[in-house]
Amino acid sequence: MAQEPQTLPQYLRYRARLAPDRVAMRERIYGIWSPITWRELYDYVKHFALGLHVLGLKPEDTVAIIGDNRPEWVIAELAAQSMGAKSVGIYQDSVVAEVQDIVLRSRASFVVAEDQEQVDKLIEMWPHIRQQVHKVIYYDPKGLRNYSEDYLLYFPEVLELGRKFEAEHPGFYEDKVEQGRATDLAILSTTSGTTARPKLAMLTHNNLLSMARNLMAVDPLEPDDEYVSFLPLAWIGEQMMCVAAGLYIGFKINFPEAPETVQHDIREIGPQVMFSPPRIWENMVSQVQVKIEDTTRLKRWFYNWAMPIGYAMADARFRKEEPSLGLRLKYFLARWTVFEPIKDQLGLRHLKRAYTGGAALGPDVFRFFHALGVNLKQIYGQTEISGIAVVHRDGDIKFQTVGLPIPETEVKIDEETGEILMRSPAVMVGYFGDEEATRKTIDEEGWLHSGDAGYLDEDGHLIVIDRAKDVMTLADGTKFSPQFIENKLKFSPYIKEAVVFGGQWPYVTAFINIDFANVGKWAENRLIPYTTYTDLAQKPEVYALIRDYVTRANQDLPPAARIRRFLLLHKELDADDAELTRTRKVRRRLIAQRYQDLIDALYGDQDTVAVETTITYQDGSTATIRTQLRIERLEDEPAPSAA
Repeated sequence: MAQEPQTLPQYLRYRARLAPDRVAMRERIYGIWSPITWRELYDYVKHFALGLHVLGLKPEDTVAIIGDNRPEWVIAELAAQSMGAKSVGIYQDSVVAEVQDIVLRSRASFVVAEDQEQVDKLIEMWPHIRQQVHKVIYYDPKGLRNYSEDYLLYFPEVLELGRKFEAEHPGFYEDKVEQGRATDLAILSTTSGTTARPKLAMLTHNNLLSMARNLMAVDPLEPDDEYVSFLPLAWIGEQMMCVAAGLYIGFKINFPEAPETVQHDIREIGPQVMFSPPRIWENMVSQVQVKIEDTTRLKRWFYNWAMPIGYAMADARFRKEEPSLGLRLKYFLARWTVFEPIKDQLGLRHLKRAYTGGAALGPDVFRFFHALGVNLKQIYGQTEISGIAVVHRDGDIKFQTVGLPIPETEVKIDEETGEILMRSPAVMVGYFGDEEATRKTIDEEGWLHSGDAGYLDEDGHLIVIDRAKDVMTLADGTKFSPQFIENKLKFSPYIKEAVVFGGQWPYVTAFINIDFANVGKWAENRLIPYTTYTDLAQKPEVYALIRDYVTRANQDLPPAARIRRFLLLHKELDADDAELTRTRKVRRRLIAQRYQDLIDALYGDQDTVAVETTITYQDGSTATIRTQLRIERLEDEPAPSAA
């Protein structure tokens, strides 16, 4: 290469020239992994880009993409960037209003959609976007044979347009790619939207590639390493690993067959690296805990014998102590009899390292994976800094921290507010179409204001407390993080979500969502009949089960931060109802407003509260739920936990 690639399409060209026959991607189709080489991927991107050019794509345009993780998503993204345009990803489970909002705000002129489900959303909103969007391009034709809308186009048809254009204009694509500059916008990435509707962060090729370069300087990967892409490509974390780091290093990207096969496909591939938000790791812990309860007495005995040994080894490593010979021998036996089989079942056996980010991971979950021998590391970052700014180093892991800044990244704490400030080449240009929000977020010196409260410990590790707006002060002056308490509760396999309240109130209370699948199985094993989620959640036996786990969590908390009263919600918190973000972060203020009557009841003197709510099913029909929610009261000083 005459010079270092500056853009993602230039890195694709570099990979295609360096190792054209090396596998770049694999997609599982009908149980078979179908490979795509770097040369084939380059040709797909080239022809799709030229097809978009024929259809009228201009350098200032945006291509919106919605669907599950597939090679076509990455092809469409790189194709848009090849022509000097940019892409914006939309979460595949977004409702029509959310999709329409992002399409319009990003000024998308083309939409690439996966299948009939996504196409139907776009047809519904077409009257509102038709003045802006030229074509809707789909790549899974199942169920779309009889659709006759003239703005619909099949993905291979665009590829064919591109092939014809190349035959008539050889070298046009190569010239366009060569004109790309590091400062060009690559993607608009939606922020999490915990406090407001998601903003569109403008990230350049330099933002993404500098992040990839500096992460790989800390944790290098090789072209032969495997990565499974199963989290939404609309999320900056997946863009960070699958697209930016994937092109920078050239490791293999594997796309599962369907969301339901992800666990099987991860086990089949055995990746060397994984990056997932806390909910994925929490689900894995729940999966193990539930299966251990259902296994044979002998296997349960081995598990209960091995876990304390694993925790002892993990704690020794956290303290950077040399484990004793006796502990090493016991851990060797525990590893090969218990931990390796568990890791194999979870698909984690070949991991070099795993990352968690996007929200705080509870210390109990973190210790669990290190007890198994999984090199799980916290990262800290935001969409606005291309996904990552801080990460644990191998051999220097403190589970209460998120690690040290990656190269070229500065982190400091605002002396007055305690807010975390960051500066690096990966910081976004700004928010698309929102100069006022940009000025509030990035100051004149280039510092990104994170909105998170935190501090640096004596070793320079960053400790994140919570969103600055969410940190609460109790009546006695104690400051506490509701997120910390929520994470302790979610270590239970029977608690899926928790929302903690305190602050202006005299004590701490909580809403809790049960894990319907796990609690349902627990109830069936005990011959407890139930019909719906609402019915199961209000069973006295279920309240007793959850009360035990709340009591356990309380034992590790200071008295002022202990939960005094809680209730089990009659419905699951849902992103479609705007109660969670698409990455499953709690929208705390919205929940507090929506369920104000339940909060009032928690701080009142009644033992039950009546609720009436309307739910909407997928087919559009509605139903009204009326029920009495029980309020569970705990003693001021928790009783010892029942084993």
